[in-house]
Amino acid sequence: MKIPHDAKIVVADGERALFLRNAGDDELVDLKVVEHEEIDNPPTREQGTDKPGRFNDAGPGRSAVADTDWHELEKERFAHHLAERLHKLVHNHPHTKLILVAAPKVMGDVRPALHKEVAECVIGEISKDLTNHPVAEMEKILKES
Repeated sequence: MKIPHDAKIVVADGERALFLRNAGDDELVDLKVVEHEEIDNPPTREQGTDKPGRFNDAGPGRSAVADTDWHELEKERFAHHLAERLHKLVHNHPHTKLILVAAPKVMGDVRPALHKEVAECVIGEISKDLTNHPVAEMEKILKES
């Protein structure tokens, strides 16, 4: 993958995002961290304490309603928040070149939430979780993709 000079790379999972900029050129990639964002998202057992809901069926007995997975819900919210952040970035810098790198589930949540203006600036996507990799390793993986 060619990463042009000054391209913005966003590496995200469901709880954190790393915003990088290529300070080098497309031959000699030099990623610099611009910003880091992380949310506090404890497990569902620590967020919701209610018993599952129940409702009466037409027959004998009652059926349980599935618990809300608050942890996953918060990850989806973070993906939508990320899409909004990217919209603001592109709106303020219209000729931005974006590369999105996200865990597959997060990519699936972010992609449809992207504003048309942002989608037009995306020059590459990688559905892979690289948030726990050092920047030097991210550079290598991005160049090989």
